[in-house]
Amino acid sequence: MTTAMTQVLGASYRDDDRARDQYRHPAQTLVFFGLKPTMAVGEYGPGGGWYTRVLAPMIAPNGTYVALHADIERYNAGEPAERTAQRKQSVADFAGKVSGATGVAADKIDSFELDDTEAMNGSLDAIVMFRGLHGLARKDLADETLAHFYRLLRDGGMVGIVQHRASEDAPYDYTRGHNGYLKQSEVIAMFESEGFALVKTSEVNANEKDSANWDGGVWSLPPTLRHGDTDKDKYLAVGESDRMTLVFRKAS
Repeated sequence: MTTAMTQVLGASYRDDDRARDQYRHPAQTLVFFGLKPTMAVGEYGPGGGWYTRVLAPMIAPNGTYVALHADIERYNAGEPAERTAQRKQSVADFAGKVSGATGVAADKIDSFELDDTEAMNGSLDAIVMFRGLHGLARKDLADETLAHFYRLLRDGGMVGIVQHRASEDAPYDYTRGHNGYLKQSEVIAMFESEGFALVKTSEVNANEKDSANWDGGVWSLPPTLRHGDTDKDKYLAVGESDRMTLVFRKAS
């Protein structure tokens, strides 16, 4: 673990976030991904949230941190124009939001929709995505998003994935993204079809207590607790979801 990572994980602005470390294992996960403070790293679908508050202050001071957002017109197809406008505004406001939360200078944080990143082709050492692949699968946007990743990465660049994991024998209808869970074998096949090679896997974010077949999907579990007080203790006893942790390489 680097000095920069140690300092970030212990920072006071993470006081409210730290309770999740027991489920998300940020130090072990980022070391497994091979991230270093001097790298050029893209975080896909960050939202300014939990992992952003680790990655931006770890990478931005001496490397390049880029928030990569979906092509909002494509992702929001069929949704109200007001919702699309709100999401576009959140991309514009992203740097200021993260700066306010972490103290990282806003001019050290880049924020782009994927369809506005042509100038960055071949410039990133790594791209990471945390618990977001199911949304792309649900909207049939996974393949084109991974194609964007491929062009943004330098030759040999890496993609790190943490994703809610379904059982390999789970019914097809349960694993199309609507419940948050995807099969690990299908995620690997998805990446390989777009020119990536699987490098390694880790069980650092596994949770054998998660049956991954909840009525209400992964959002039945913490931190969302979709069902409120109904069976709350049961869901809290499970903890956060069982997750695959994967590293892929851009094949040259």
